[in-house]
Formats: sequence, structure tokens, C-alpha cells
Amino acid sequence: MATPISLSLSSLASKSQQLVRNERRMLAASDDGAMMKQIQSTHAPDGRVVDVKPILQVIDNVLHHIIPNIDHAMNGGTGHIDALDDRTNSSAVDGALDALAYIVHKICCEVSCKCSGGGDAHATTMGILNMLSSYSWDAKVVLTLAAFAVNFGEFWLIVQLCTSNSLAKSVALLKQLPDILEHSPTLKPHFDALNKLINAMIDVTKCIVEFTELPSEFISIDVPPLSTAMAHIPTATYWIIWSVVACAAQVTGLVGMRHEFITSTSEAWELSSLAHKVSSIHEHLQCLLRLCYQRIDEKKLLEAFEDFKRTIETPQMDNLKILLKIFRKEETYYLLNPDKTKVLIDVLRRKHVLLLISDLDISHEEIRVLEALYKGERVSSELNYEILWLPIVDRSTWNDGYEQKFLSLQSIMSWYTVNHPFAIEPAVIKYIMEVWGFVKKPIAVTLDPQGKVLCPNALNMMWIWGNSVFPFSSEKEESFWKAEAWTLELLVDRLEPNLPTWVNQQKVVCFYGGVQMEWIESFTTVTKGVAKALDIGLEMVYVGKNNAKERVKKITGLIKEKKLSHAWEDDNVWFFWNRLESMLYSKTQHGKAIENDFIKQEVMTLLAYDGSENGWAVFFTGSDEMVRANGEKVLSSMKSFDEWEKLAKQMGFIPALRKHLEGIIDEHHCTRLILPGNSGGIPEKVQCAECGRPMEMYFMYRCCVE
Repeated sequence: MATPISLSLSSLASKSQQLVRNERRMLAASDDGAMMKQIQSTHAPDGRVVDVKPILQVIDNVLHHIIPNIDHAMNGGTGHIDALDDRTNSSAVDGALDALAYIVHKICCEVSCKCSGGGDAHATTMGILNMLSSYSWDAKVVLTLAAFAVNFGEFWLIVQLCTSNSLAKSVALLKQLPDILEHSPTLKPHFDALNKLINAMIDVTKCIVEFTELPSEFISIDVPPLSTAMAHIPTATYWIIWSVVACAAQVTGLVGMRHEFITSTSEAWELSSLAHKVSSIHEHLQCLLRLCYQRIDEKKLLEAFEDFKRTIETPQMDNLKILLKIFRKEETYYLLNPDKTKVLIDVLRRKHVLLLISDLDISHEEIRVLEALYKGERVSSELNYEILWLPIVDRSTWNDGYEQKFLSLQSIMSWYTVNHPFAIEPAVIKYIMEVWGFVKKPIAVTLDPQGKVLCPNALNMMWIWGNSVFPFSSEKEESFWKAEAWTLELLVDRLEPNLPTWVNQQKVVCFYGGVQMEWIESFTTVTKGVAKALDIGLEMVYVGKNNAKERVKKITGLIKEKKLSHAWEDDNVWFFWNRLESMLYSKTQHGKAIENDFIKQEVMTLLAYDGSENGWAVFFTGSDEMVRANGEKVLSSMKSFDEWEKLAKQMGFIPALRKHLEGIIDEHHCTRLILPGNSGGIPEKVQCAECGRPMEMYFMYRCCVE
């Protein structure tokens, strides 16, 4: 026969089960407008400030000690485990809870009493909200969760110690608590659901607290997404308190179940449904929190961008302040010097500095040519400049492969480099892209010893004139162009070591390109025949094609094997085409219109020839007598030499060929000019190299893997 005490305890359990069942009725109702008004009506904060972080840390410590022990017990384990180190700052908690212990105890009593009496979960939740009306939303959830942590912690201490501690055993006996191990198969679904709900409650609580800590100087509470989040927090608070009541009801339901454990799977389902609801709230708040941090990061980025812009536009005593601002504040300001040892950035103070800016696709040819300038011609003390590599990378896709690629490039550079790409301040990267115009093609920004920007991209002038244009200022670049003319020396620079000899011998020098071997064989053979017929000296040099390294290498081998002409190696081919592009970009940077600039016209013509799949050729006699044509025209002209042979003997080879080419009417042609996106800018107006008409502009995205 059951005692009156055990009967009352059994009825207590059934009441707590009824409390949980009420959830299903309220799941939808709590989110409607009327319920929101009811929740908001309980909120009357009086301005008191509660330091919730240390309290939440204790709650987290309590609940995350219990959950692993529950899992351990449900899976047949004995004894107990200490899952986490207790890192609680006791003095901080004492200070935070000094005036709050009573309200936490009051909530404990309210929850225990209402759950024991089988009260309505919604009414209990609203009662707690009214009790906490003078507190902020984050304080409401933390204090309620603290009360649950006290109740659940005390319960689990008794369960955990009752087999080894006589006091705990006596208390468990008085409460008629079931043996957890004995009933683990029946209890496991309930505790699994309970654990999921507790974790979801903690996640949402932390999220609510995090919203209150967002820096007001970077995000406004009155503007989305923070205003949207704040509008959802009252509902989230309601559901956290409701969840505490539901969890407490489950724990209270275990009282009096020592000998007869009767349970329903619907209770576990109700808790799982509630856990799903709270988890959904957490996902939504997390999404809004991410948007808030994104907005904060954007504001911080903009402020840092403007700060860097002001600094670099303001005259400085030296360049150190600007160099320091390139790097993140939390980074140690050191670089790797050419010997790959760490040095402070102060080593660049009051020096001319070239900021070499690129991604990780900077070519080895580019590095080698720049190294030749940096190390090979610095005989004068006036040529005292340093290079600092700033690699621009996408941090979101960074992986070990990119890390190795960075280290590989860093190892072959003979100048200063950053220790890691992530050390560069994001606002500076924004400035590099938006103001200095970096896209993908490397640039070199020149800073004088006072930190003044002398040129936003000195690589163009360096490829054209080398160190002679030091200190690489836009003014120096402009002065060099004024003294320049379209000559063989400008086109070829020092790429062909035999050129001075050929010019002195008054030979005709032909540079040609393309990747069609059949055309190359025909053109070189018939042109040599023309030179022999005129009894003139002729030298021919194959200069390949831009961005076709493997095809050019194969053709170069065939040309040398068949002894068709001279042919340049990879680095010279790359440098030839890169110099031509640099001439175009340099001219465009200085606002030179193609109609009034003969050099720009000729450069664009050669680049247009290269844009087609056909060959092309340019002939020089001496330094400046020149004629050029596309592959089809020049080959047909050579094959029809008998038509202009007499004229050639009268006027000379180049004037006669020019006159003959002018007489060829090319009704059908398709000319293409392919230019990489570059900081130098793309010319707005381009004339066709064949007919002079304006060319149409198209956008092309290309990935060429040779």
C-alpha cells in the first residue's frame, strides 16, 4: 500500500507532465502580435545595469559540467566526470551577484512552486517576466537561466553523489528520486532532449548578450540589422524562460519516481520540439549577428581607409608613419630582409621605397627582370631604393596550397617582403585597389623618403627605361617621354645584344611574331630570297607571342633546329611584350591621345597584330626607318616581290615595301587588341591598325593554361 507521501509525489509528477504538454498549444500563439504586446507590456526597465557576463560564465560552467555527466550515466558509465576546467573568476561573480542572489532565489522558488503545482507554463513565464520587469532583456534571460542552473545543479549533485555520500543518499531517499543507472533505458530519450534544449537555451542567451555588447560607435540600435535583432529579442527572451520552466518541470517530474517510473514518450517529443524552436531562434539571431558584425567591419574598414588616406595625403617628416599604417595594429612590425631574417620596419625609414603589389600569380620572369634592375645597375649612390613586396590575397579561400605558394615566391625575392599576407591592413588593401587601381597585374607604388607618393605605378617606366628614370616619379616619366621617339632602340631596348652591330653594318633588321609554324617557314624563306635578290644584309629575330609561353617555346626550338632565324628565350619574349604593354599604359596614364601620339599608335598596332592568331613583321633600317604589316600582307608582298623589285632597287627596301603595302586594299579583316586589366587604365578610343576606323570594345575573361 502506497504511503500518502508517495501518492502526493506521484501526483506531483503527473502535474509536471501536464505542464509540459501545454507547450504544444502555445508554440504558435506566442509569436503573434497580441502575444508580443503582452510580452512587451511586462518590460519597464529602470536603467539598472547588470554585469551578466560573469554570471553567464558560471551558468555555462554549471550546465556544461552536468551535460557530459548525464551522457556518461545514460550510456552506462559509473562515477562522474569533470568535463571542464573551472575558469570562473570568483571575485567578479561575487560582485555581479551581490545584489542579485535574492532575485535568483525568488525565481528558483517561483519555478519550483509552479512546476510542483502543475501550473500553466505560459502563466509561469509571464509571472517571471513581470517579476523581472525592471531588468534589461539580457539580464532577464541570464537571471532566469541562473535560477535553473541552481535547481538543476542541486538535483544533479544529489543524483551524482547518492551512491557514495550518505547525506546525498538520504536526500535522494526523501525526494524518492529514481536510480538513474537503473532507469537509463527509459530516461535516456528525456535527458537527450533535455540536453539539446539546455544547449539551445545557452546559445540563444549568449547571442542576446552579444547583441548588447556591440560597439555603438560603429552600429546604431535604430538601424537594421541591429534594430531588427532587438525587435526579436523579447520573443527570444520569452522562449528561453518558457524553456527553463519546461526543463524544470521535467526535473521536478522525477521526484517521487524511485520505485515506479512511469513516463510518456510525448514528453521527450515536446522537449525536442521546444529545442527545435529555440534552435531556430538561435539560427535567426546568429544570422542577424553576422550581419551586424559585417556592418561593424564595414564601418571600421571605412574609418581605417579614411585614416590611411589622410595620412598618405598629409606631408610627413619621413615615411615611417605611412609604412607602419600598412600593417594591422595587432601585428608586430617586422619584415623579412633579402637575407630572409626578421628586421623591424624601421630599416626602410627615410629611404626611397617601391611597394611591389601583386597577387600570388606574379610571374618568375617579372621577378627576374625586376631583380636585374634592383641588383644589377645600382652602382651610383643616388640609386638608393628598396623594394617591399605586399602580396594581396583572398583570405576567405586561403589554404595550405596558397601558403606554400607564398613561401616559394618569398624565397626567390631578393628584396624586403612581408612576413605574411594577412599582416597587411584590410583598409590598406581597399586603398590599393580603389585609389592605386590594383586589379591583378603587378604594380609598384613609389614612396619618397618623406612618404610622398611619386607614382602610383612605376613598373611601366622601369620596364621601359630601367633605373635611369629613378626616382621613378610621374614627372620624370613625363620628361623621358618628351625626349623619346619611335626607334628601334625603344622597341627592342637591350634585348638583342647583336643590334648595335647590325645597325652599324646598315643591315635590314626584321622582328616578327606569331605561332603558325607554316607561315613562319614561308615568311622567313621568301624574305631571305628577297634580301638575296636585292643584295642587302638581313637579320631576322623571332619574338614569339604574348601569353603563349609553351607554344612559343616549341616554335623557338623548331626555328633554331631549321636555322630559319634568330629566336629569343622565354625571359626576353616576356619582357618584349610586357614593355609594349607598359608603353601603352604609361602613355594612357599621362593622358596621351592616340591621334596625336605616333609612339602610342605604333605600340597599339603591334599589340593588335599580336591579338590575332596570324603572324606579323616589322622591318627597320638604321634606327628609325621602319615599315610593318600583318602576316598575310607581308607574306603576299614578299611572294609578289617581282611587282616592286624595280622600285626597291630605286628607293631602297623599306620605302618600296611601304609603298607596295599602301597599295594593297584589304576589304576584309578582323583586328583584335587584347589588353589585360591594369592600373594604367584602358584607352577609351582605339583605332584599327589596318584601316584606322574606331574599334568596338568588348569585355573578355580569359584563363590560358599552357
